[in-house]
Amino acid sequence: MNAPLLAVNGLVKRFGATTAADDVTFVVEPGEVVGLLGANGAGKTTVIRMLLGLLRPDAGDARILGEAPSLRSRRALGYVPQDLGLYTELTVAENVHFTAQAYGCEPAALSGALGEVADRLVGRLPLGLQRRVAFVCALQHSPRALVLDEPTSGVDPLARARLWNTVREQADSGVGVLVTTHYIQEARQCDRLLLMSDGRVVGRGREQDIVGDTTAVVVHTPQWESAFRALDQRDVPVTVAGRDVRVIGVSADAVTTMLDEAGITADVVDVPATIGERMTVLARQPARSR
Repeated sequence: MNAPLLAVNGLVKRFGATTAADDVTFVVEPGEVVGLLGANGAGKTTVIRMLLGLLRPDAGDARILGEAPSLRSRRALGYVPQDLGLYTELTVAENVHFTAQAYGCEPAALSGALGEVADRLVGRLPLGLQRRVAFVCALQHSPRALVLDEPTSGVDPLARARLWNTVREQADSGVGVLVTTHYIQEARQCDRLLLMSDGRVVGRGREQDIVGDTTAVVVHTPQWESAFRALDQRDVPVTVAGRDVRVIGVSADAVTTMLDEAGITADVVDVPATIGERMTVLARQPARSR
């Protein structure tokens, strides 16, 4: 039986008294997109850095195509870090050629928008174009696995859609993809999800598997702005979706009481929570209670 493209088993990493990764285990198989979700500080980047061999774990191990992380095994990977890993004082073409030399492959041909800016310094390009350059650099050696750390952060929705088209095309060709994101719509494009909180994997599977029986409360009222302010002042997790006010982690009866006390009449109903709301619930729980 072939080894998974990427595998981590029982990874632990501590920084002083802080445990950034606590018994993290998962695999990435060919042709699937695995999303690693969690709030800032959940441990996602720490896990990726251990998988790449950039951090030494305190316990557990990581494997790339069945081997420990090394210069040789990492040649099978394409990697886009949060900071893109580009040289801002080199041109687009120079970045592409430099990366190609590192992998011993032919540099990718630049066409379209990237061809038009091939001779421009990367540091002077809009972020969306910089991210496209980073993808070209990561893909030009035809990797068997992709590791993408917040690859679309800070770009507009259309640019995010283009980059995700590239991700899906790679998966359709058999490449395994591990991607971190804080965009819920992007998470829904993954084949499987891993939800991290306080260094631990606290949920696995599709969105419905992770949300489980967690519910939210939706408040319908013409006074929706007043309802939002009243609930926000009571320090409950509250958001607005259109003109509906949504509350997580508080019962419908409690919400009704809060609104009554504020003199607001509303219809209050329980609905299934979103994965983002499930993340909010976990973030507000003490780690030992999860």
